[in-house]
Amino acid sequence: MDTPLCLSIVGTRPEAIKMAPVVRCIEACARLRSYVIEIGQHETLLSNALEGFGIVPDERLTISRKRNSILEVVAQAIDFLDEAFARLQPAYVIAQGDTATVAAGAVAAFYRRIPFVHVEAGLRSNDLSAPFPEEFNRRIAALGATLHCAPTEEAARNLIAEGVDPEDCLVTGNTVIDGLLATHRSAPPLPPDFPDVRRPILVTAHRRESFGERMETAFRALREVVDTYPDVALYFPVHPNPNTRTLANRILGGHERIVRTEPLGYAQMVAALAACWLVVTDSGGLQEEAPALGKPVLVLRDVTERPEAVAMGAVRLVGTNADAIRTAISELHDQPSAYEAMARPIFPYGDGHAAERIVAAMLDRLPEDRRS
Repeated sequence: MDTPLCLSIVGTRPEAIKMAPVVRCIEACARLRSYVIEIGQHETLLSNALEGFGIVPDERLTISRKRNSILEVVAQAIDFLDEAFARLQPAYVIAQGDTATVAAGAVAAFYRRIPFVHVEAGLRSNDLSAPFPEEFNRRIAALGATLHCAPTEEAARNLIAEGVDPEDCLVTGNTVIDGLLATHRSAPPLPPDFPDVRRPILVTAHRRESFGERMETAFRALREVVDTYPDVALYFPVHPNPNTRTLANRILGGHERIVRTEPLGYAQMVAALAACWLVVTDSGGLQEEAPALGKPVLVLRDVTERPEAVAMGAVRLVGTNADAIRTAISELHDQPSAYEAMARPIFPYGDGHAAERIVAAMLDRLPEDRRS
């Protein structure tokens, strides 16, 4: 009998980072076959991230963009995946997170009656407008999933409260910690343009709900902080979305202690994270990664679906309010005790073995005639 095929779908750079440990674990398992499909949602960033992990996709979909619409991604991905599922007949379809790619994979797998494994299941902000459209996408994925790999106990409780059978929920930890710890142990070199100051701040921003005035306000507040403190600099790998890039160039350009750079490879990003003094971000992944390295995080959002690190004091929500951003950074700068309280390594999102648990659960759930 053929070895059961596990079909992994990735569409964005964060998905590649979080799916890489799972793909590697499947590849190392003699009882399973790995097959990777790349959906070109963030084409260049995604390809670079997969290459950084040594993963070569078996198939790629290049999205035809005529209207720059999310629905273009969903429609083309569903059609492409439906054909691939019919042809390949995988034992499992696996996807991570809350993007259009994940929603499309869950829908296509459901209609083909193929077991869908949702990695990082159960995150909830309970607000369909924030993050938009990610909260909607992750709920779609939950409806279609047969195995829900929750990163935390709270995420599992969210799923059970929505009616998911507890037998189908597995608390695995987050695969991002698997990749983070392995990469950090390899001691990657710092990006050559990383600022040489006492307190470098690592910045990322890309959320759709912040485009426009909210993001502009946040960027102006960050520039004012750098003007106030000579020992502070910003290091900002700028997302390619023009809504972010245009504002970053206009508001943060022309300052000797503000470095705007192209998106980093994962190893360089981990090195920058390890070397920074503080993280200011709207990224979900950095909310998970930074606490493991003892880096305080200020989140440019009003709500988060990752409350565990907030409850433990390593992450603080500041939104995009200028006064809140300036006050929070000033407090950490001027009060060593406040900084030390946030800057302690904590691990609410896993121990680095999430991928092993996910693959073991998939093996356990194979029909008896496909386990040998």
